[in-house]
Amino acid sequence: MNKPFAITTADLALDASRFSEFIDVRSPSEFAEDALPGAINLPVMDDEERTRIGTIYKQDSRFRARREGAAIVASRAAEHLRGHFSEMGGEYFPLVYCWRGGMRSGSLATILAAVGWRVGVLEGGYRAYRGELVRWFAEDLPQRGLRFIVVAGLTGSAKTHVLHALAEAGEQALDLEGRANHRGSLLGNEPDAPQPSQRRFEGFLFEDLRGFDPSRPVFVEAESHRIGNLQVPPALWKLLRESEVVELTVPLTARRDFLLRTYPHFTADPDLLLERLSCLESLHGKAIIEEWARLARAGHWEMLVDSLLATHYDPAYRRSRLKLYREARATGLADSLLPAEIPFLAETVRQAAYRE
Repeated sequence: MNKPFAITTADLALDASRFSEFIDVRSPSEFAEDALPGAINLPVMDDEERTRIGTIYKQDSRFRARREGAAIVASRAAEHLRGHFSEMGGEYFPLVYCWRGGMRSGSLATILAAVGWRVGVLEGGYRAYRGELVRWFAEDLPQRGLRFIVVAGLTGSAKTHVLHALAEAGEQALDLEGRANHRGSLLGNEPDAPQPSQRRFEGFLFEDLRGFDPSRPVFVEAESHRIGNLQVPPALWKLLRESEVVELTVPLTARRDFLLRTYPHFTADPDLLLERLSCLESLHGKAIIEEWARLARAGHWEMLVDSLLATHYDPAYRRSRLKLYREARATGLADSLLPAEIPFLAETVRQAAYRE
């Protein structure tokens, strides 16, 4: 009969692609906090069951907790066999893990192996993976020799779109805003799409950074150390602050038109916009906020965006620019940010990065 076998985090880093899928058997709330990138959640206990068994284990009887826990796991495993696993063929090869690589993952893995599948169990579970991630950022990342090119520019300069165009052209790009699910400003929340947890954000970056080739530049958008509610890992932030910078220079009219195309949810819902802008009253005073509200409710969107850029965003950028990053080594110029023009702007950034 097949038996599950242990996979270390080092083994996983060398060859994760051999597994058909990663199965996280922790409870839904544990999985929601963070998981191995790409993992699916097939819990063998729900949140309430996990809490109850844990209470029995600590306050009553460890034997009773294991007995009742095993019954729950067996029942849930049967559900998964009739459901998720019902169409899997003999070549199926999952990696199973839980918090510490203990009873939950071991129990499901044993049942799957008894069916006849090859099954790996992550040694140390998610806890070991998280420990390796923290160690890698602190020790390995600074030694990898990655050369970052920071794409900077005033608000509305299409930095993210340029980054995506560079990636589409085959360049290495680290999309911090994409991974954070936030556009990096007061108005940056994506509608109806929450940010990931800090741990999951760091997990995404861990996988991205490990895959980059140190012999080629990595393009990244200029950000502060916080993106919405998330923080860029300190070791990465230190490297970005010391990196080369290419500055995008775009006229205000082009930036305004680009922003109006890019943030349609605000023009469709002025109250949402005004709710966000109210946070700026302590900086600009009540009169300015009321004027912005008047422009929004009257539908004078071009005037509103021009005022926001001139009064708040551009001065804020200029104040922080040289505090956060080095002086630009080159400039990317554009008169228009229409979709057809973005690849040309990206090419100027690429050429600047490769120029000696």
